[in-house]
Amino acid sequence: MEIVRIALGLFGLGIVVFIHELGHFLAARLVGIDVDAFSIGWGNPILKKKIGSVEYRLGMFPLGGYCKMRGDNEFREAYEKHASGVEPVKGTFYGMSPWRRIVVCLAGPVFNLAFAIIVLSFIWGIGFERQTLENRIVLASEIDLGNEFPADRAGFQTGDRIIEVDGRTTNFYHEVQEAIAINPEKLLPVTIDREGAIINLYVTPDLDRSSGMGRIGVYFWADPVIGDISIDSDAANAGLLPGDRIVNVENNPISHIMDFDRMIKDNSAVTIDYLRDGVERSTQLADSQTNWSELGIRWAVVHYRTPTLSPPAALVKGASESWKTFTTYLKGLTLLFKGIDLTQAVSGPLRITYMMGDVAAEGFGVNFGAGIRSMAHFLSFISVALFVMNLLPIPLFDGGQIILFIVETVRRKPLPPRAIGVFQTVGIVLVAGLLIFAVFGDIMYFIRR
Repeated sequence: MEIVRIALGLFGLGIVVFIHELGHFLAARLVGIDVDAFSIGWGNPILKKKIGSVEYRLGMFPLGGYCKMRGDNEFREAYEKHASGVEPVKGTFYGMSPWRRIVVCLAGPVFNLAFAIIVLSFIWGIGFERQTLENRIVLASEIDLGNEFPADRAGFQTGDRIIEVDGRTTNFYHEVQEAIAINPEKLLPVTIDREGAIINLYVTPDLDRSSGMGRIGVYFWADPVIGDISIDSDAANAGLLPGDRIVNVENNPISHIMDFDRMIKDNSAVTIDYLRDGVERSTQLADSQTNWSELGIRWAVVHYRTPTLSPPAALVKGASESWKTFTTYLKGLTLLFKGIDLTQAVSGPLRITYMMGDVAAEGFGVNFGAGIRSMAHFLSFISVALFVMNLLPIPLFDGGQIILFIVETVRRKPLPPRAIGVFQTVGIVLVAGLLIFAVFGDIMYFIRR
């Protein structure tokens, strides 16, 4: 199963990198820059074919790709000769005007953004089934005894339904979670439904320094009804079946799944009372674990299907979802400077690959459509992230290149190759350092798992 996750992750990551390089390739051809090679995947080509002036390659490692434009030799010669600029040769990258080079650099990130919008528009256009929980809460302080959280200070109570956060209607838990996660340390107006009474409260989410997200100290309510049981698990061996409702553990009444989790924790054996077809029965878990997932239990969740949208409405929805991801990502970047644990909050290529594969594998575990939808959502998120990251004014990134070409335009003469080389060297060192740090964080993440 782990191999499947990694394979799905590599495939997904390869798609977004390929789309990025495809943008550079098409823009280069459009503005008249010659392309020597366009490769799907990295490493020595296992297949290659020259069509016109371009050699198309299939790399040994099917991860992403690259677009090799003409001009490397001219730049290298100018660098070695300490020339004041690169000799403009027709068809080469540096032989074109700065604005044409800017178009080529912009095309990669823009293709990533367009890909995200198209994918999300398609998903919302056909509609999809979603699995979620209610917007009803359980106070974390009732589970993690001895701790106080923002929800306690704000006056929340277990059983409250959060129906609005910061002016946004919230019908399900993922909507509440999203509204809170992107607003750490911000005072949020919240409307709750407490047994039919509508109450307005204010809460300031804490910043979770391990993830960079906001949290208020609540779990989301789920009735203790079994949705599925893993084969040969402790729960299956105890005779439990999908549809059973847990009512007592060791004679303690169970209202929600967090009650169940708390009661079985660190117990070697527990007696469970459950309802099946209106009849109460009992069984014993001979070897209780630390939580319900290790017992092989998956709880029943809320299922609903989004409406099918017309093409224009789907495009608007896809664009708005991409914009929401864009603004959320920018907020996340600002949190990097607020003392969060970067080794946990910043994901490198290993973790991104695994997470993408994990999301896809979990979706395919439900059904094929859910797998496609889950992977598509993750691909769109990574695509927007690549759009933002590549446009940052960092040497070696597209944004850094664009800064160079803007400076060249202002100066009205080419930049010295030596200056460009120093700028790019700084970028290589910076990016290499970031990559090493991110991979170290990824390794620590897997060790903790």
